[in-house]
Amino acid sequence: MTEQPIVAQKAPFDVKVEAGKQYWWCACGRSKSQPFCDGSHKGTGLSPVMYEATAAETKWFCGCKQSKGKPFCDGSHKAL
Repeated sequence: MTEQPIVAQKAPFDVKVEAGKQYWWCACGRSKSQPFCDGSHKGTGLSPVMYEATAAETKWFCGCKQSKGKPFCDGSHKAL
């Protein structure tokens, strides 16, 4: 049985990513290292989502964990 993700915050996290670097986005909302995974999902049935940056830029990672475009914000937090 998969648990539902916890809303970490009702806004996206703006993160300056580095080209060629991998980022593991927290899908469960339990990580103390938001928006990234710290392993807190173990036993929830949820898994982090890997994103590899192709350019150095700012990305908006989902904070509410409800986005259809994971790991990025799609505005779903506005309906919470």
